[in-house]
Amino acid sequence: MSALEADDREDLPTWQKPEGSSLADWAETRVARFEERTYDWDALKFQADYDPKYRRAQMRYMGTGAAGVTSDVNTIPSEHFTFSTMVLPSGCEGPMHVHDDVEEVFFMLRGKIKLTLEHNGETVDTILNERDLFSVPPRIYRGLLNIGQEEALMCVMLGTPKPQIPTYPADHPLAKIKRNPG
Repeated sequence: MSALEADDREDLPTWQKPEGSSLADWAETRVARFEERTYDWDALKFQADYDPKYRRAQMRYMGTGAAGVTSDVNTIPSEHFTFSTMVLPSGCEGPMHVHDDVEEVFFMLRGKIKLTLEHNGETVDTILNERDLFSVPPRIYRGLLNIGQEEALMCVMLGTPKPQIPTYPADHPLAKIKRNPG
């Protein structure tokens, strides 16, 4: 962290420059550089431990998202939404889940995924390719499957700074697994 300490930022909106700080110091608190990020294969490890087909990694930029990670000092604090990238290896999937509190946006950077949506007994699949975006409203179940031969890379945004942890359909095996707090 630069000259601005985390304690100095907690009582101000993150975009507000604390009195007495330089613009350069403040600007460093607003950038999340790729070379300073690492993929977190442990954020959703409880799913991959249950079945390797659920293996995927999150790289956080703004906020901690809804994967259950409660703290990451290497992110820009979130005021209105979270932003991360997700790697989904070929053949792997993000299980069917629902966010009751928030819109979730997927933007494909690389690869090809099948997005499955379920609501009120209806199911629909759509294919997302490079540079495609899909916005899933709250209370709609969604699941991802990498149907391509290469790993898929996508941006994931959640429309609140601290999203609730998603839930799984009651009949899904992951609904019964206890996760370790992040």
